[in-house]
Amino acid sequence: QVQLVESGGGLVQAGGSLRLSCAVSGRTRSTAAMAWLRQAQGKGREFVAAISWSGTPIYYADSVKGRFTISRDNAKNTVYLQMNNLKPEDTAVYYCAAGRHTSATKNLHDYDYWGQGTQVTVSS
Repeated sequence: QVQLVESGGGLVQAGGSLRLSCAVSGRTRSTAAMAWLRQAQGKGREFVAAISWSGTPIYYADSVKGRFTISRDNAKNTVYLQMNNLKPEDTAVYYCAAGRHTSATKNLHDYDYWGQGTQVTVSS
């Protein structure tokens, strides 16, 4: 069983920054690709960013490219999402997910363990 716990969400003004963290624990998936996904109220879950176990390749959704940075510290079993220049449309619950493989993909179906999520709200 894999446990994922997100933290770092909150309320921020447009143009501000937040850093999300995801602590990973459990007996399996120590070499898994990791991803961040989000779900806005009334909408489906969408891909945000993903990183392979080795650190490359990395993928971003077009909507966050140049503003968000995903990273990981395998020694600490933690994945991060640095979010800069936040926009009101970034408002959503952000989820951390562990992949079935070591290499990252943009396919949500390739991630089968999810955290409980952390709320990010960006005011205009």
